[in-house]
Amino acid sequence: MTFPARLRWLALTLFVVVADRLTKALIESRTAEGWRQELIHNFIYLVHSKNPGIAFSIFANSQSPWLRTGLIVLSLVFIAALAWLLVSSKQVTWRTLAGLSLLIGGAAGNLTDRILHGAVTDFFEVWFGTYQYPSFNVADSAITIGAILVLLDVLFPGKHAANSQ
Repeated sequence: MTFPARLRWLALTLFVVVADRLTKALIESRTAEGWRQELIHNFIYLVHSKNPGIAFSIFANSQSPWLRTGLIVLSLVFIAALAWLLVSSKQVTWRTLAGLSLLIGGAAGNLTDRILHGAVTDFFEVWFGTYQYPSFNVADSAITIGAILVLLDVLFPGKHAANSQ
């Protein structure tokens, strides 16, 4: 596959970033932080929450003045590494290319929030019985799906990984 051919996968990345920002802007403009609306009884809720930490609210209560800067720098490094893999990897399948594109889009979406607001806006919440899954957003979903796609390719490589995706 040639370098320009792989750039088409950045359309998926752009879609994720735009969808993430639009959905977050909708929640931010129409609700106050702490707002909650049940969508499916005892299962799915729309919420408006801010997470200054990382996944699953790790470091959310940190008082470190360097946390935001550190997370921004780490996000930029992560995005750059994934972009390099996207354009330079040999023998990749569509799953890896799609996965990398989703990972980049999700990371860029959450990075945008960190830069603009100092925290990531989350708005989906899921309950499984009495277990509350941490709230999440479109970017988080893209990161999860992207990681699963890449992991599937690592665990179950295709018989013929293509150079011309």
